[in-house]
Amino acid sequence: MRVAYARVSTEEQSLDLQIDALKRAGFDELFCDHGVSGVALERPGLQEALALLKEGDTLVVWRLDRLARSLRELTDLVWSLHDRNIGFHSLCEYIDVGSAFGEFTLHVLSAVAHFERALIVERTKAGMQAARERGVQFGRPPALSDEEVEEAVFLMSHGLSVEEAALQFGVGRSTLYRYLSSRSERSGSC
Repeated sequence: MRVAYARVSTEEQSLDLQIDALKRAGFDELFCDHGVSGVALERPGLQEALALLKEGDTLVVWRLDRLARSLRELTDLVWSLHDRNIGFHSLCEYIDVGSAFGEFTLHVLSAVAHFERALIVERTKAGMQAARERGVQFGRPPALSDEEVEEAVFLMSHGLSVEEAALQFGVGRSTLYRYLSSRSERSGSC
């Protein structure tokens, strides 16, 4: 069975161009998302199409960008179809993973997606390192300052329990224990 999928991002856009091309290519079932962005996680038409597909079927789209907005999303989706022995055919890009060239194209797209992810990771790490060098701190701010930990130690040495000291500083008992443990490791005391 050939299952077709068409999508436009806004209500003002028409599905006619895609549907006409899909009709010429031939399909048994058609699913559409009208006025649904490609970045939307909820695409009911696509979910119905994917649920209907069985081993030996083929998903047909007019263009790749109608199916996914990022290369990673596209390759993940097409590989999941491939793993289920479901074919994929994009009319405009002439990709048909049922052929040797189509499978080669899928491998190339996967390699490009992997490369794209690696570049994003490298840029993110470089940006974070540069920010650290400028003094930017990442993560949550510390729950207690060094002075507050010292004050908690002082209060506990004068009869306050850990629970009472933690309450005094508005933190949990385990948080205070963690800071006390870190303090004792830094000072080398037991």
